[in-house]
Amino acid sequence: MTAEALPVPALSYGRLLPVSVHFDDLDALGMLHNARYPLLVERAWTELWQEHGIRFDGDWAAAGDACNVVRELLIGYEAPVTRSGTYAVHLWLERLGTTGLTYGFRFCSPDGATTYARGTRVLVRLDAATLRPAPWSEAFRAVARELLRPRD
Repeated sequence: MTAEALPVPALSYGRLLPVSVHFDDLDALGMLHNARYPLLVERAWTELWQEHGIRFDGDWAAAGDACNVVRELLIGYEAPVTRSGTYAVHLWLERLGTTGLTYGFRFCSPDGATTYARGTRVLVRLDAATLRPAPWSEAFRAVARELLRPRD
């Protein structure tokens, strides 16, 4: 579940989406459990894609671009989250290929100033019938290109 919308600071790339950390997301030491970071990032991505009509409603054959799987997840933890409340996830794409993509993320403070964790995840688009890699649709690619991080 995401938090109420807060003023979003200007970013040079990607999107910043609010997320909520609840008391039961914290571990026995009172820190956000390491397994919750990817879950909160996934919820932010789901919200972003749903804004563009890309969603999974239980039918893989009709899922289109939502029919995808994780090939790789890398995450590094930089600072502990020690309280429940509103945070944010900064999302962007590092690479957009024909059948796959790599996205980057930062779990951060609501204003994006403090980074608690960062990482990347590789997704592969699948054909629902064969479960083999399939190309992203042009509609998906158009939205995805807006999220690409500029090369330095």
